[in-house]
This record gives sequence, C-alpha cells and structure tokens, in this order.
Amino acid sequence: MVKPTDYLTVTALTQYLKAKFERDPYLDRVYLTGEISNFRLRPNAHQYFSLKDNKAKISAIMFKSAFEKVKFTPEEGMKVLVVGRISLYEASGNYQIYVERMEPDGLGALYQAYEQLKAKLATEGLFDAPKQPLVRFPKRIAVITSPSGAVIRDIITTTQRRYPIAQLVLFPAVVQGDGAADVLVERLKQVNEHGDFDTIIIGRGGGSIEDLWPFNEERVARAIVASQIPVISSVGHETDTTIADLVADVRAATPTAAAELATPVLTDEILKLQQQRLRLYQAFSKNVALNKKQLDHLQNSYVLKQPKRLYDGYLQNVDQLQRRLLTAQQQLLKDRRQQVQLLQQRLSAQSPLMAVQQAQKDVTEQQRRLNQAMNRLMVDRRQKAAQVIAALDLVSPLKILGRGFAYVTDDQQQMLKKVADFKAQQPIELHVQDGLVTAEVVATHKGEE
Repeated sequence: MVKPTDYLTVTALTQYLKAKFERDPYLDRVYLTGEISNFRLRPNAHQYFSLKDNKAKISAIMFKSAFEKVKFTPEEGMKVLVVGRISLYEASGNYQIYVERMEPDGLGALYQAYEQLKAKLATEGLFDAPKQPLVRFPKRIAVITSPSGAVIRDIITTTQRRYPIAQLVLFPAVVQGDGAADVLVERLKQVNEHGDFDTIIIGRGGGSIEDLWPFNEERVARAIVASQIPVISSVGHETDTTIADLVADVRAATPTAAAELATPVLTDEILKLQQQRLRLYQAFSKNVALNKKQLDHLQNSYVLKQPKRLYDGYLQNVDQLQRRLLTAQQQLLKDRRQQVQLLQQRLSAQSPLMAVQQAQKDVTEQQRRLNQAMNRLMVDRRQKAAQVIAALDLVSPLKILGRGFAYVTDDQQQMLKKVADFKAQQPIELHVQDGLVTAEVVATHKGEE
C-alpha cells in the first residue's frame, strides 16, 4: 500500500534529476553538432537559442563571458559545432546545454568572422575608398611591428641597402594575442599624432590565422583607414591576406617588399639625376651651338651689313601714306564745305527773320484795319447818339416847361398829379422853366368827365 509520504514533490524530482545530470560524466563534456534555431542577438548579454536536427531539438544557453570569445556572429539556420555540459533547469524542468565554445561546422570560426567582417567593410566602401599615394622620397618612416622579430631586421636591411638617408623609427607593438589589436591601434594613433612621418609600415611575419588575427580586427582596420599618413601593410606570407592588407593604402607581400615600396634605390636615383644632368647639358650645349650659328648667319647677312635698307621700303610706304592722307583730308574738307554751304542755303530759306518781317507786316496791316474799323464805329456811334439825344430832347421836361407848362409838388417834393392830391390851405410849389413858385391851395374843383 502506497503511503502519502511516498509521493515526491515536483521540486524534489527536478532536484534529483538535476543531480543525475550533474553527476553523469558523459554529460559534463558534450560535443554536439546542430543547426541554430530561435536565435536573437542580445548585445552585452547571455544568449538563448536552440540546436536542432531533422528529428530533435535541445535548448541552449551561452553566457556572456563565453559568447565574447566567439569570433563570428551566429545566424539563424547556421550549422555549428558546440562544446558544453548538459544540465537541468529546475524552474521549468527542462534540460539544456550550457555552451562553452562554438564554431561553424565545416568552416573555422576565425575564417567565418573574417568573411563576415570583410563583407561588412566592403558594404561600407572601405576597400574602395581612395588610397593615399606614397611619398617618393621619404625622410622618416614609422615601423609598427615586434621589436624582436625578423620583420624589423628585414626592413632595416632593405632600407639601408636601398635608401640609407631615410630615418627608420620603430614603434614596438605586440603582433599576436588578445591585447595585440589594442596595441596596434594605439601605435597608429601615436604615429599620426607626431605628424612628421612620411610613411607607415605595419606588419608581422607569417603564421596561422589565429596568429594573424589582430590584423583582422575591425578596430585595427578602421585605425588604418583613419590614418593621415600612407600605410603599407605587410602581414604574413604572400598567400596570406588580412583585413589590414585590404584597407591599407598599399599591400606588400613581405617585409622586404614593404621596404622596397616605401623607398627608392638611392644609387638608381643618383644615376637618373646624372643622366638627366648629362641630357640637360647636351641639350643646352646643342641649343647654344644652334643659337650661335643663327647669330653668325644674321651677322653675316646682307641686310644687317646695310641696315638702312631694312627701312627704305617703310619710308616709301610712309610717304605714300602721307600723300594719301593729305589728299583724303583735302577731299574731306571740300565735301564738308559743300555740305555747310548747302545747309546755309536751306537755313536762309527757312530763316525766322523773314517770318518775323512778314509777321510785322501782317500786324501793321491788322492795326490799320483795326483803326479804320474803330473810326467807322466811332462815327456810327456818334451819329446814333445824336439821334438819341435829339429824340430825348423832344421829350425832355425842360422843353415842355419852355412851352409854358409847369408841374406841382407838395412840401415833401411829392408830385401832385390829380385833384384828389390837393388839399385846401395846402402849400404847394410850382416848378416852371426858370424857377420855383410857392403857392397855397385855396380851393379844388374836379373837372367833368
């Protein structure tokens, strides 16, 4: 009979199974191949994904410290080789693999990382960027490499043999290992900060891809591109090609080749100068001889012996031109005089003096006519006035009074015309031809109708 105490809790069971996983020596170190699934890159964090094949799937976790050592970027569907341990996650009861190392299946991790970085930089155009030309006659050359390797000895030997007047300055650097990339970047910055170098040679000897890896780091590549001084990359053997080789201004197959690219052969340059000097001297001598020959020819020429003949023809031309000029001037003067005469005639015909004289005649005639008209008008007006005066004289009150008539006014000088205007005892005044008569009304009598 099963007792209640015989039942396990879920926690107890998962703890028991976890202990089984932890104690199993075969699960402590597992080498597993599979295809990446459900991967989403989490920057600066633990990575969670799955590994699967065509029949099964297992959860996987890779801690941040382990993932930082991976030289490539995992992608969905990528087939990989992983090394890790199998354990059980108590909270969910799921077993999973804790990945410690990972690399592409069938392709080395470093090579995969190399191809990924190469594709990235190619997309950005760093490989196609304009390259800086090398200084033909460098004064100072900076060499970034290991101070103890054969690279620096080959460069020194080649430079002293070809161009001993150039100054080599070694910037010692670690060329392999985890911290090598940072050292290389720092040395490139130091050389550029000095600013008095003509060329930079950076490189190392041959080795495996792991040994050459610092020269495949992205930060090293960007430091080379950012350099204001031309960079010659010489990494590995002739068959080795690093990212540094691709972004450098010039790539050299070997350190010796790098020194040959950086420097000319002094003896060859001196020989070229001597040859150029000789050619220049010969050309100058030839030119002097030719000019001397031309001078002799000119000095012995017939014209120079009698230089006056050089300008005899010009004197004749001058005389002819003077005569032609004089004739042209005379003709021009004659034409201008004729034009002036013609204009004077036209001006005289249209002179305003004649118009003024004619206007004066017209004014005189108009004044004469006006005087005649005024005289006729005055006579006519006088005649009409006499007629009016005579007519007025006929009806003048004085004429009437002269015929014995008089008119009567009261003391207010109001004319009295009717009997009704007179009152008895009223003083009146009789106006006669030669004076005034004062009288008084005695009586009034109205005449018969």
